[in-house]
Amino acid sequence: MQSSHLQATLCGYAKLFIQALLIVAPVYASAVQAQLTAGSDGGKTIEIPKLSERARIDGVLDDDIWSRALLINDFHQYEPVEYAEPSQKTEIWIYYTDEALYIAHHFWETDPSLISANILRQGQSLQPDDILAVVLDPYLDRRNGYRFEVNANGVRWEGLFQNITQIESSWDGIWQADASRDETGWYGEMRIPFQTISFNPASDSWGINFRRAIRRNNESIGWVSRNRQVNPSIAGTITGLQGLRQGRGLDIVPSMVLRQDRVIGAVGKTEEHFEPQLDVFYKITPQLNAALTINTDFSSTEVDSRQVNLTRFSLFFPEKRDFFIRDSDIFEFGQIGTGGFDRGQGGGGNPAIPNAAQQNGRPFFSRRIGLSASGAPVDINAGAKISGRVGDWNVGTLLVSQDEDPRNGVAAQEMFVGRAVLNVLAESQVGVITTVGNPQSNIDNSLVGMDLRYRNSRLPGGKTIQGVAFYQQTDTDGVTGDDASWGVGISYPNNQGWRGAYTYTQVEDNFAPAMGFVSRTNLEDHRLDFGHRWFFEPGGFFRSWYAGYDFYQSRDLTDGKVIEENGGLRLTIDNNSGDGWFSRIMQSREILRRDFTINRASDGSRNVVIPAGDYTWNEYLLGWQIGDQRTISGRLNTRFGDYYNGTRLQRGADISWRPTRQYDIGIGYTENEIHLPSGNFTVRLVTLDAKIAFSSTLSWSNLIQYDNVSEVMGLNSRLHWIPEAGRQAFLVFNYGLADFDKDNEFHSTGSDISLKFSYTFRF
Repeated sequence: MQSSHLQATLCGYAKLFIQALLIVAPVYASAVQAQLTAGSDGGKTIEIPKLSERARIDGVLDDDIWSRALLINDFHQYEPVEYAEPSQKTEIWIYYTDEALYIAHHFWETDPSLISANILRQGQSLQPDDILAVVLDPYLDRRNGYRFEVNANGVRWEGLFQNITQIESSWDGIWQADASRDETGWYGEMRIPFQTISFNPASDSWGINFRRAIRRNNESIGWVSRNRQVNPSIAGTITGLQGLRQGRGLDIVPSMVLRQDRVIGAVGKTEEHFEPQLDVFYKITPQLNAALTINTDFSSTEVDSRQVNLTRFSLFFPEKRDFFIRDSDIFEFGQIGTGGFDRGQGGGGNPAIPNAAQQNGRPFFSRRIGLSASGAPVDINAGAKISGRVGDWNVGTLLVSQDEDPRNGVAAQEMFVGRAVLNVLAESQVGVITTVGNPQSNIDNSLVGMDLRYRNSRLPGGKTIQGVAFYQQTDTDGVTGDDASWGVGISYPNNQGWRGAYTYTQVEDNFAPAMGFVSRTNLEDHRLDFGHRWFFEPGGFFRSWYAGYDFYQSRDLTDGKVIEENGGLRLTIDNNSGDGWFSRIMQSREILRRDFTINRASDGSRNVVIPAGDYTWNEYLLGWQIGDQRTISGRLNTRFGDYYNGTRLQRGADISWRPTRQYDIGIGYTENEIHLPSGNFTVRLVTLDAKIAFSSTLSWSNLIQYDNVSEVMGLNSRLHWIPEAGRQAFLVFNYGLADFDKDNEFHSTGSDISLKFSYTFRF
């Protein structure tokens, strides 16, 4: 009864929320339109010149063309003190030709020896380094965009914006950049081809922003900022873009893979494969992209980070395959997976939500395709995708032909995903999604859904407010009723002052998106977090501190009883060098309706079982974050207290050592020492990650992972050569060992080695 009353109340709130949006929309739209007419977002607007000469992208600003480019030098801090004068002089030049956008910079430094330039491996995160970041919003819709970064070593990094502030970092775009240094600071040059991005050819205006990061004092410098943020919704405008050409808009990417698979053991065997692959990318229009993949191979994809599961629910592993990542932002739905919307810096997010619960109820999760239920690869014969923008619509369609999976008795089949999102008001969206197909079963399955996202980042004081509502329903052959999932939420995601979020979601018992992700059903979730971020006086040791409360509760839909509940107080403090300290006081509650086997001996000799019951316990977390720009950086933490009907002591360390820019060695260690009445056990997860960058075009990465639950150790070794963007080669070696009888002697289980070449022909 309690659950039904709460559901009815929240349904009423959802209806009022949607009605309010419909009433406010016309008034708000007219106000925003007046504002946009004055200068897009009320910020800066510049007209950039069109020139015919192409600058050499070598990181040295010695081409005469830069003297005719537009100089931008009106920059300000947005961290630590927004709108304060930057500590270092910053200059950026910009122009365009028929084919590309050119950007150069001179970042002055009083002491060039303090420039942070730790990363030499192409494509690696530039978080530890001084950078130039360019944000492009080619549709000027304040909702989507691209981010291009370069460091003082000339290393490139790029990403797609998702949910305005979140970035999909696995996207690979073809563009050029380089950098150099002298006694005045460091220089950089970028060339971003128009064929690499999508845009509206009928518009001569794009959104653009620039960010300079100085790591030694954790200073961020921007061209346009609001609420200490730089993203597509907070940007200036460039105008004068005319006659942009994308050639024929055709990229043909043939690949060749030579692979040898070896199974080691009593029934050992070795297989050799030669697998040609073809990817074709074509711009139907400057805004609409088509992609085709034939005989798809994912052997060069990075392996998953290993996780140890101490819960009763499924784990979530992110997508890493290039074909599915392209334009993946269009397929995002209902803010599912954001952990409390986009939250900015300084204590954002809600750590009370379990990781899998954050993703629960996703209608589309591309990892379902090409992988069996056990995680083994299943061949993809071909895949086609059309995605991009048509007017005010963002559209995405995906059609994949998956081969049969004889090991699990799943027949070959075709799967389809369709997504359409209409941009409304200034920053809001309404969309629909559908999926058809069941990649891991022969049972017919489909889904339809609709979502609404409201966002206003132009409140007084630069504040932002967001709202979301969604509904989705599955149709599974042989199943009727209780097959829907819906949710509503509101968020106040600000980088300073008060912030908070509340979301309510419901996942019915038979909701089963075969191409999505569900960790549990027949439940309703309440997610709440709020807090305040204060800033210290400038010039001191400390930067800011955040205090807040986080809460998550999951209830059974049938009887309204609590399934799981987490709540706690959180305090974080960070300084002006990028270091931070964090602590949490947590209370957890879980009702087990049946015995929970939390630990099994691999030989079956002993199981540790927590009896069914109602458990409440308290835990404490303390941790230290060491700034990424340091030679030794990382994170140390400990968690201790009660655990069900016993105790737990957790120790964690994730440390990186970068003695030079060529070497990056990381060690990760997590240990859970658990004492329960039915038995004691310790769970360990160990990771060794060693990267060697011989140059900015050649690198060697080695990842070793081990946990004492599976007693499996894996090695992934990748030699990666990128002579230039769009052309690359991989030599990948995987090796597995296991100690199933736990006698401290590991035995080889299998290996594979792959050699892959790919070359992009651009027309």
